[in-house]
Amino acid sequence: MSVRLPQNFSPATARSALDVLGAEIRVEKAASLERAGEAAGQAMAALHAAAPEDPARSRLLADAVDAVYGYFIQRELMGMASHGGVIRELRIPPEVLVRLGVKR
Repeated sequence: MSVRLPQNFSPATARSALDVLGAEIRVEKAASLERAGEAAGQAMAALHAAAPEDPARSRLLADAVDAVYGYFIQRELMGMASHGGVIRELRIPPEVLVRLGVKR
């Protein structure tokens, strides 16, 4: 079985529709990256604010690991493989970095 485009669907119209779809996808990728970055920043801020002896610190650490992992994955999906700047900017400590990818 084959599918045929409608006769009034010209190649120029198809390109235009694909351009619009591509633009929407790029906007959603950027918004998703922004949300992941904000979540990572908030999780890191909460972790930095917690005292070392705080009983909630282990939960905050796990939340930070999850948020940073999601942010790194989102960045990699968009072609940004280097995370050094983000690690410095968010002040991601080694205790978070060594847990990336570890499942609870």
